[in-house]
Amino acid sequence: MLTSLQNPLVKQMRKLHRAKERREQQLFLLEGTHLLETACATNRPLKEVCCTLEWQTHHLQLWQQVEQSAQRVELVSQDVLRAIATTVEPDGVIATLERISTPSPVFTSLGLVLETIQDPGNLGTMIRTIAAAGAEGLLLSADSVDLDHPKVLRASAGQWFQVPMAASFDLRAEVAHYQQQGMQVVATLPTAALTYWQVDLRNPTLLLLGNEGAGLSPELSSLADLEVRIPLSSGVESLNVAIAAALILYEAKRQRAE
Repeated sequence: MLTSLQNPLVKQMRKLHRAKERREQQLFLLEGTHLLETACATNRPLKEVCCTLEWQTHHLQLWQQVEQSAQRVELVSQDVLRAIATTVEPDGVIATLERISTPSPVFTSLGLVLETIQDPGNLGTMIRTIAAAGAEGLLLSADSVDLDHPKVLRASAGQWFQVPMAASFDLRAEVAHYQQQGMQVVATLPTAALTYWQVDLRNPTLLLLGNEGAGLSPELSSLADLEVRIPLSSGVESLNVAIAAALILYEAKRQRAE
């Protein structure tokens, strides 16, 4: 059992809290039983898995799966697990996965395009909402929070492994490509004349949402075929971007169910 915080593996895993280290090591952290179960169910190869003896005792079947698929497994003390984790009270298991290049999602019906999203909780929530609303995936500008930030994975509630998604260094070009393929581009802007339920979202649609504070850039919003807003009561300046995405994605789902 690993009990020292100076163990090389412990040090290496703790470094993965930082985006720079995740890029350099080409690894990211997977924290918690639910995410580990989802990774195994989708046959994602595990590199290292660390768990406490108590967790192993209560999850023998999952542990057997892990032993067969992971390159390295280690029992660790509770103190070591807390040191590795990004959460205050980890539930007993943490793994590392290799970063892999994934192709951009292919949109033909409904997709989400996100520009300069900074909050990992927002991004994870939107990934979860995409899956729930039946959209095809998301494109994210490369200056946003990392897709494999630990909090993104946790907030996605396991849907991180199910939703096609990719970061793009040229979001404008990718949006223009889909526009040329016949998809309507709908930008969310506070100055828009139309509310989001006044547009026909049954058409193949790309929904554009921007940064939590600044919103969409003029460069990206200029591509929009339609601009929509979410009406707000007097005195309310803005709505959380994840809530905004959920409202419009579910309006699209409602319209398409009619």
